Amino acid sequence: MAKSVGILTAGGDSPGLNAAIRGVGKAAIGAYGMQIIGFRDGFRGLMQDRTIRLTGTELSGILTVGGTILGTSRDKPHKMPVGDQTMDMTSVMLETYHRHHLDALVCLGGGGTQKNAYHLSQHGMNIITLPKTIDNDVSGTDMTFGFDTALGIATEAIDRLHSTAHSHHRIIVVELMGHNAGWLALGAGLAGGADVILIPELPYDVQVVAEAIRQRQRRGAGFSIVAVSEGALSKEDAEALSNAAAEKAAAKEENDKKKKERAAARLAKLAETMQDKTLRLSRQLEQLTGLESRVTILGHLQRGGTPSAADRLLATRLGTTCAELIDRGVFGVMVAARGERAEPVPLEEVVGKVKLVPPDHPWIKTARDIGVCLGDRV
Repeated sequence: MAKSVGILTAGGDSPGLNAAIRGVGKAAIGAYGMQIIGFRDGFRGLMQDRTIRLTGTELSGILTVGGTILGTSRDKPHKMPVGDQTMDMTSVMLETYHRHHLDALVCLGGGGTQKNAYHLSQHGMNIITLPKTIDNDVSGTDMTFGFDTALGIATEAIDRLHSTAHSHHRIIVVELMGHNAGWLALGAGLAGGADVILIPELPYDVQVVAEAIRQRQRRGAGFSIVAVSEGALSKEDAEALSNAAAEKAAAKEENDKKKKERAAARLAKLAETMQDKTLRLSRQLEQLTGLESRVTILGHLQRGGTPSAADRLLATRLGTTCAELIDRGVFGVMVAARGERAEPVPLEEVVGKVKLVPPDHPWIKTARDIGVCLGDRV
């Protein structure tokens, strides 16, 4: 009997998702004679049993299309909003899995999806995941699909900002996505010729950044491009968050409910005050340098549009390897990019980890060697 495989996309959308769906589907159907069922809108579609049969017709023409034909959501199996309640819907999803007589479920997503997929694997589902995110922060894989496309979009944006910064003798602060990982800001900043690059892994000193810009002024450069990750923090903000997190952890260890509530409230207040940290940075640099400063926030622009050739290739080769692993009966793994190979990595080695930019990474050294200010030292 032909194997039956389910597939879903979860978390934020990302370029290359459709290429991965196509890679899994075409290989599963054409090379291994499997049947493919797509679940709409991530884990919520699995819970609600909303499906689409994926055949050659549905998979045709989607290689170059951005987003995901299946739709996506950020719902978690064990913490899913249902009406006015948050419920554990794991058992309902398990019923859907068995109702369709699935031999495997393929989950495409980032770090959160890897956790949710691992949760389902612990409850008896045969799970395989593929790593996608523009942040490139999934542990265990050299690259996530979606990153290369976002890197190209962000680099082009910085390229375009150079002309207006130069013409008006301004500081242009461009905010890039990245949460707690600086891969996108660092890569696009280097490729786009940014003068300052600020990433979450290296808390910055605004005085150091301002001095780097003033040095450029003294050398006759009347403008500067500052590429900043959305998760980048000043040293003061990083210390405040670290102290608040330590306070919460200590209260949890002591099992002191009142202390935990106070610590949680402090963390929430800090997070709220830091929502406009890029705008605050821009104002500080304007005051410290005497140059006009303007902010450009790229936001979801980085996640849209046609996937790059590199992302299509990566998503396709990970997808075809996924189909091969299902045929071999290998489950509970993420299909990772390792050099030119695609290899299965146990999910327990992936979940709960974030791939951050190490301080000795070659991109960091390259930035320093060409005189880019990273905010931590002059």
